[in-house]
Amino acid sequence: MPGGRLTHEDRRRIATGLTDGLGYAEIARRLDRPTSTVSREVARNGGPRGYRAEHAHHATARRARRTTPAPYETPSTDRTTGSDRRGDPEATHGRDPEAVRAFVDQFAELMVHTGLPRMAARVLASLVTADSGALTAADLTRRLRVSPASVSKAVAYLERLELLRRERHAVGRREAYVIDDDVWLRTWLTSARTHAMMADTAQAGVDVLDPGTPAGARLDHMRQFFTSLSDDMAGGTAADAFADALTVLAALVHAEVPLTEGQLATALGWNGERVATALYDAEQHPDIADPVALRRPAPDTYGVVARPGRLSTAQRAALTRP
Repeated sequence: MPGGRLTHEDRRRIATGLTDGLGYAEIARRLDRPTSTVSREVARNGGPRGYRAEHAHHATARRARRTTPAPYETPSTDRTTGSDRRGDPEATHGRDPEAVRAFVDQFAELMVHTGLPRMAARVLASLVTADSGALTAADLTRRLRVSPASVSKAVAYLERLELLRRERHAVGRREAYVIDDDVWLRTWLTSARTHAMMADTAQAGVDVLDPGTPAGARLDHMRQFFTSLSDDMAGGTAADAFADALTVLAALVHAEVPLTEGQLATALGWNGERVATALYDAEQHPDIADPVALRRPAPDTYGVVARPGRLSTAQRAALTRP
C-alpha cells in the first residue's frame, strides 16, 4: 500500500530492480512509492551494490524492535537534588556528570560551526546524549537552564530540518521530542536532494548561456560537480550503475543513424521502460558518456554527437566534411 511500510515482497522487487540496473525513480514508480522511500531503504541497507532483500527485511525488523520507544513515564525525582533522572545520562551508569556536560558542550559547538543556531545545537546535543533519545520541553528547559520559549524556537527549527519529531504519550499527556537512529541518514539524503537541485539549476544555465561560452562552461563544471556529489550521497551511482545508459549510447554509435525508443528496444531485446530509463540516465548524466552525448533530432528519436565543449569551434569546423 502506498505510504505504508515496505513489505518483504517490496524489498525483493527493489533488489531485482537494482540488479537490472534500474534507477531509484523507476523502482519507486513500479512500487508506487516516493523515490525517497527507495533511496533511504537502499542507503541504510548496504547501498546499491550491497543491498539484499532478506538482510534488509530482517535488519529493519531488528531496528524497529530496538527503537520502539517505551511509554513515557512520569520522571522520578532525586530527593537529594530535586533533579529529573528519567533519561538523564548524567545520572545513570556511573557516568561523570562533568565529563558528560563537557561532551555535550563540545558536540553543540561542532554543530554551531556547521551552521546550526546555538540553541538548536544545544537541544540536538542534549537529545543525542540522552539514553532514551527523547526529552520533554520541561526536561530541556531544566537541563539547558533556558526559557521555554527558547526551547520551543529551537525545537521548531530542528523539526523543519527533520532532525527530530514530536511524540505524545498517554501517561501524563506529555509531548516529548524524539531523535531517531536514522536521523543522520535523513539529513544526508536531504543534502543529496539539495545538491541535485543545484545541478538542475546549473543545467538550466548551461542551456541558456551555451556550453561553448566561458560562462556556460563554468556552469557545466558546476553541474558535473553537484550531480556527482548528489549521486554519491544518495547511494552511489558510479559509471557501472549506468550500464544500460552506456549500452544504449553504444548502440546508437554502432547504428550510425538516429533510432526511436521502439527500435532500440527491439535491437537490444529490452522492454520499453528499461530503454526509457537508460535514455533518461544518459540525458541527466552526460559526463558518464564523455566524449559523446545523447541528442534528439526529433522528439521521439535519439542519436549521438561529440559532447559540447570537448571540441573547439575551430576544431569542429576543421573536421566538418565538405
